[in-house]
Order: sequence, then C-alpha cells, then structure tokens
Amino acid sequence: MPSRTSTRLAALTVAAVCSTLTSVALTVPAHAADPAPSPTAIHDVQGATRTSPLVGTQVSGVSGVVTGVRAYGSSRGFWFQDTAPDDDPATSEGLFVFTGSTPTLTPGDAVQVSGTVTEFVPGGAASGNQSLTQLSRPTVTVVSTGNPLPAPTTLDRRSVPDAYAPTGDATAGGSVNGLPLRPRTYALDRYESLEGMNVRVGTSRVVGATAFSELWITVKPDENDNRRGGAVYGSYRDQNTGRLKVQSLVPVAERPFPTANVGDALKGGAEGPLDFNQFGGYTLAARTLGTVVDRGLERERTRPQHDKELSVATYNVENLDPGDPQEKFDALAEAVATNLASPDVLALEEVQDNNGRTQDGTVAADVTIGRFVDAIAAHGGPRYDWRSIDPVDGRDGGEPGGNIRQVFLFNPERVSFTDRPGGDASTAAGVTRVDGRAALTLSPGRIAPASEAWTDSRKPLAGEFVFRGRTVIVIANHFASKGGDQALTSQFQPPARSSEVQRHRQATELNAFVKDVLKVQRDADVIALGDINDFEFSRTTRLLEDGGALWSAVKSLPAGDRYSYAYQGNSQVLDQILVSPSVRWGRFAYDSVHLNAEFADQNSDHDPQVLRLRP
Repeated sequence: MPSRTSTRLAALTVAAVCSTLTSVALTVPAHAADPAPSPTAIHDVQGATRTSPLVGTQVSGVSGVVTGVRAYGSSRGFWFQDTAPDDDPATSEGLFVFTGSTPTLTPGDAVQVSGTVTEFVPGGAASGNQSLTQLSRPTVTVVSTGNPLPAPTTLDRRSVPDAYAPTGDATAGGSVNGLPLRPRTYALDRYESLEGMNVRVGTSRVVGATAFSELWITVKPDENDNRRGGAVYGSYRDQNTGRLKVQSLVPVAERPFPTANVGDALKGGAEGPLDFNQFGGYTLAARTLGTVVDRGLERERTRPQHDKELSVATYNVENLDPGDPQEKFDALAEAVATNLASPDVLALEEVQDNNGRTQDGTVAADVTIGRFVDAIAAHGGPRYDWRSIDPVDGRDGGEPGGNIRQVFLFNPERVSFTDRPGGDASTAAGVTRVDGRAALTLSPGRIAPASEAWTDSRKPLAGEFVFRGRTVIVIANHFASKGGDQALTSQFQPPARSSEVQRHRQATELNAFVKDVLKVQRDADVIALGDINDFEFSRTTRLLEDGGALWSAVKSLPAGDRYSYAYQGNSQVLDQILVSPSVRWGRFAYDSVHLNAEFADQNSDHDPQVLRLRP
C-alpha cells in the first residue's frame, strides 16, 4: 500500500483495568440528551458486500483482539478480530488497521480502535482490483494483553466452493462490489467473507514455487492435480478455486521464507489473517508457517531426435543480454544441450541487444547471441549458426532499452538455412513460388512489420530451412503480453482481458500469411512457434487455427501436461508450436519440457517446447 503522508501515527494508550468513578453534579436540561452512540462492531464495518456500508464514516469503540502485525513494507498496520461474532456468514469479523508506521502491538492484545472506514484498492482504481476494507487515521487503545487469539477458520476442500465468482452487475459495469456475498456458492465470496480474519490451512500442496518470499498452495488436494503436482489451468470456467497465496508476517531476516517447488508440501500449513493485495488477491499473511517437504521434483529431459526426425523447439530466454552473469548463459546452454537434446532448429524469444537495458540506440545483438552459442558448444551442444533481424530502436516493446527480438539457432550439420537477402526491420516478407513449391521472398524476413497488429510488439521472424531435401518454413513469434489485463480476483467478473485485442490482430495476420503459403503449396510444411502469450483454448489460438491453416500441437498432449508457465498457482500454456496440415497429419511427437516454470530456482520463467517430425 502506498505511504500516506496525511496519516499520523496511531495513538496507543492503555486503559486502566479498574477506574475510580468521580461524582459529578449534573444539570438536567429540559429535554433528555440523546443517548451516546453504541460502539461499532467489526462486522458492521465489513458488511455483507465487498465494500463497507460505512465507508467514509468515522467510527469509534471498535473492539477486538490483535491477530497479526505487519511491521515492514509500505502497508504497515495490524489486523484485529471480534470475539463476539454475529450469525451472518457473509460478514467478516476481522479488519485491517492501517497505521503507516510499525505498530507497537502484539497478537493477543485486546484493543479498541477509532478511525475512518476506507476502501483501499491495491494497485489503484485503474487496476480493477477489489478493495481492502480498513480503518485509517486510527486511535488505538490497548485494553489488555495476553488474550487467546480467536480460533482460526479452516480453509479446505469442504469450505471453499468449486464455483469461482458471481457474474458482475451489468448496471455497475460488471462489478461484483455491490452484490450480496454468497460464501457457500462462490470461492471469491467465501474468501471475501473472511477478509481480515484469522484463518488456517493444513498441510497443503504447493502449486506455485517460492518467489519474492511468497508461494502458492491449494486447499483442495485433488484439484486439477497433474502428475507433477501443479494445478493445471484448462479453461476460463475453471479457475482452480483452492489456490491461495502465502506470505509471512515475520521479516525474512528473522525467519527465512521456505523454498518450495511445485508439488512440494507445506507441512503444518499456515495460520494468520487473510489479506488482499495487488499481486494475487487473497493472501494468507502467515503468523505461523509450516515447513516444506521436498517431493523431489526433477527437471525433465526430452528424448533425442532420431536421425530422420527434424527437431524444432522454442525457448523464451527471459531478457538475455551480455550483462547477465555467466551462470545464466551456462544454465540456459545446459538446458539446450541436455534437456532439449540439442534441437535442430531453435527459436529464441527475449534476446536483448548488446548492452541490454541501456538506452543508447544500440540494436545489434551479435554479442548476446555469440556468447550464448559459445556456451551451448561448451556444454556439449552443436556449434549453432544463427539468423535474426535487428529491430528499430524502441519499437518492439519489452524492457525499455533492451530491444528484444526472436532469433533462429540451427545446427548446420543437420539442417541448412535458405538465405534470401533483403530482410530488414521494416520490409515485409512475402510468399512466392520457386520450382513449384512455396518460398519466402525474404529469408530471414519479418511478417507485415508495418501492420498496427505489431505496434510496440515483436514482429514475427520467418525463415526457410531444408532438412533431408524437404523445405520447412518456420515462423518465430512473441505475441503481445497479458500486461494490463484485469486479475482473476478483479472486482469485475468476468475480468476484462484487454491485451487480447492486439493478440487477436496478430493471430489474424499470422494466419493470413500461412494461408498465403498454403495457397501456393497446399502441402507446405509450416511451423509457427514461440511465446504466444495465450492459452491453447483461447480465441487467440482459434484465430491462429482459422480455416485449418494451423493447429496447436500442444493439444496432442494429455490435459495434465499442457502448460509452459506457472502464474499465481495456475499451470498454463503460453508457449506453443502450431503446425500446418501436412505436419499435423504426418508423424510428429510433441513435448513440453518442464524445467523452469515449476521451480524456485529458474533459468527462465518459461518451459521450452519441442516438436519432432518426419517431413
């Protein structure tokens, strides 16, 4: 939460356990005075919707027992909970108090709080996030100490519904804020009805590896469990409702946060207040935290291609540039040489220019690529040759100054590249006929680089390869990211996926290009691959597949193996290899090689994909 200069420090006073009454002479007015307002209860503040019915109101005498203290970061404060709950399951009995500085409180302190009821939106109103009900500008009185904490509410498979969220109110722009909470029907309503309360989870399966001192667990042991322990994200309707983020209230310096991979177990679970924050929504702010049991997850290795198989792979190397430590180059190179079995053609995404994020007009990436090629050879891989096209400075998105682009690596002992000169950042490659077969006018070349579909985004890189006398046209892609989309826990349900607009345009452009190839040669071998930044069930993929021009080969895998990325506890597809009909109906094998996304120790945040075919 951003700091607020207008927030003064909480005034902490200790009320005497016993006090002496002083006789006061009273003059009774002609009309009896209005009775003093009764103290406000926490459930009155929280109400039965996502926003407080008392927002903007000054309240006093709000009583409860402190259940957690956040003593670090910008969102300092404490949670407290009423020990005399009402009978309404929709109203939370817990509440966060924003103090702005470290509170001198301890769990077990009984307090009375006065302050202003506010709704804080993590990430700001433009994010579309739900808000956190809290008390601001507080005055806090400690009544007693050492009290037992309110018994935690257990979150498990029985208490969290399978349905994810209600549909938002159309008259309120799709917001669910004003809807009555139905905690027995929807998972998001269940979590919201416990906002600020002391909750616990038992021993739980880890579905999101440790990163930034947090991890993701599921309170539903069998929910979309795949063979490696992840919770696979298979449709927009199934959001894996048991997912919950876990952080620690104890600073890392005092209690190191446990390191966990997907599939590990958080033995003993966790207990603490249920928070809501910008990145991931509902979060268990752990006062007590169990230990991680290592389930021995191993990085996968794909099998080597047979002599007559062409192996084509895609790998997002996550902003690789010469400023990265040699350890990153070595780890990625080892993955290529060993885990990917040295594919014949490798499309790389997120290769940065020769000075990385420095913004000085540099666009060449020969140093970056050369260092990576050397590292692969040093780790037992082939001496790859490469082709790429430098972008116009600052026109392809990504990290400012980095000028990310796609790059083809290929093993010249197994495959040849057909060079057709003239390709540059702004010249579009076309399709022609050479010796009765489809060919690119430029190789390497970019597809429709002037189209608005690629504004501030990576332009597809196309190239011709020849394997055992058969031409294969390969198109390396990196579609627009999901940045700007509303979160799954958004107040707007279903959440808006605004980034899809550009990906849909990109998919339409790429599909049209492949159709041009197939018009010239119906049985042309075309492979479009890369970081598509969208799911195999998405409209983006359907547009890529339109008319049968392409087909996403990840769908040849069992449902539990369809993922290349883990985000907020959902194992999902972002990286894809799509193939033309001649490849689809021929002999091929597909592998999503899980070696990064599930691990706390990552070389990239993406898993590479491999396709082996016999042209």
